[in-house]
Amino acid sequence: MTYAATPSIVGNVIITGGASGLGAATAEAVRRHGGTPLIIDKQPPTGPNANAAHAFADLADTDAVQAAVTSLAERADGPVTGLFTPAGIDSCGTLEDVPAKEWNQVVMVNLLGTAAVVRAALPLLRASRGRIVTVASTLGIKAVSDATAYCASKFGVVGFTRALAAELAGDVGVTLLIPGGMHTPFFDGRAEQYKPPPDAKLNRPEDVAETVVFALCQPAGCEIREMVVASSTESSWP
Repeated sequence: MTYAATPSIVGNVIITGGASGLGAATAEAVRRHGGTPLIIDKQPPTGPNANAAHAFADLADTDAVQAAVTSLAERADGPVTGLFTPAGIDSCGTLEDVPAKEWNQVVMVNLLGTAAVVRAALPLLRASRGRIVTVASTLGIKAVSDATAYCASKFGVVGFTRALAAELAGDVGVTLLIPGGMHTPFFDGRAEQYKPPPDAKLNRPEDVAETVVFALCQPAGCEIREMVVASSTESSWP
């Protein structure tokens, strides 16, 4: 059997955190490849994605996530065929210094929020035999100091996604994306000691977005299980 490298149409793809950063870059990439981004975020999309269908939700609120997914599915022209989950937050500092509520919120958004949106979208993706791409981090496979909340959440996403892939094998495609640092607003607002240095070599989110579309477009029966996408000088990998 001969497989095409990519189909001509990506389909309708739900993207969490689609108003900025990697989520926004992927929404643009989905459109470039003939698909339709359906954005979930606490903020409205702007720029090239300003007219994209979107729903407001805090990923830590499971009911709001379910309502957002339902709303976007009802407004989509056709079935939902993909889900991408790049939305995430961080709170840097030692375990003793980060307030418990902030620490818990990182895990709730990054890990439990990922599980919540997958759970909400799963019936749609089963029906379309679609695909899921989750987002961990190089700090989901390599632990560092002053990042216990982030590492816990992203190590959790790795385990969650690997178990999900086993659970959905042959039914819904599952890919784990492990990105390195990117030029996005993710580092804004941090103390200087937790920001990348001025000469840091980071990836462009637009380039990482293309790998997401590639994973979403694999032909039936072919799975990209995991992707590490990082700058060639990424310090947090391997």
